[in-house]
Amino acid sequence: MARHTRLQVLSAVNEIGVVPVFYNGDIGTAQNIAKACVKGGIKVLEFTNRGDHAWEVFSALDKFCVSELPDAILGTGSVLDAGTASMYIGSGANFIVGPVTNPDVAKVCNRRKIGYIPGCGTASEISAAEELGVDIVKVFPGSAVGGPGFVKDVLAPMPWSSIMPTGGVDITEESLRPWFESGVVAVGMGSKLVSADILKDGAWDKLEKRSRDTVALIKSIRGR
Repeated sequence: MARHTRLQVLSAVNEIGVVPVFYNGDIGTAQNIAKACVKGGIKVLEFTNRGDHAWEVFSALDKFCVSELPDAILGTGSVLDAGTASMYIGSGANFIVGPVTNPDVAKVCNRRKIGYIPGCGTASEISAAEELGVDIVKVFPGSAVGGPGFVKDVLAPMPWSSIMPTGGVDITEESLRPWFESGVVAVGMGSKLVSADILKDGAWDKLEKRSRDTVALIKSIRGR
């Protein structure tokens, strides 16, 4: 069962401004990723449902977070159907993310008061997701659907929308500033944050520093 309310999750996403997106089939590596990100100030974590038996790794990671990282808010990404969403919610997921919008997943999440962040690529898809009770939508893939310009154009007639792009987001100011100036509430970040060299070298201190620097950069861009 989720340890954090939907309101707590959404508030944390808005406050921090970045959600790491990662998968690793080795539980020790997944634990180290989570620990480094949380120590660096990023406590909202998206573990993607991508490898075989991914839910088993997620379940073990959730137990680790409960005992060792109480501030962590762990959720699941790459969820396409209601059955998978239910399985992860039963394993402790605090929020569910998907590359597409599925009304059945929205129903499952709403029933359990779990935040659902579905993938959208058009203004119509964003509006349809909001009709399902979605608070934050995931623009995916962010760079391919039009980048910051797309977000700005959507928010002009729909200023109530909360958008989090994933895909095409880098850790640099040159990348982040246009996104936040366009009006996004947060960004999802995968291999640009949890990069291959960090995983290869086990450079967890580097990931912690990168996380801390990214949070500071976003705060500076926002003027907070």
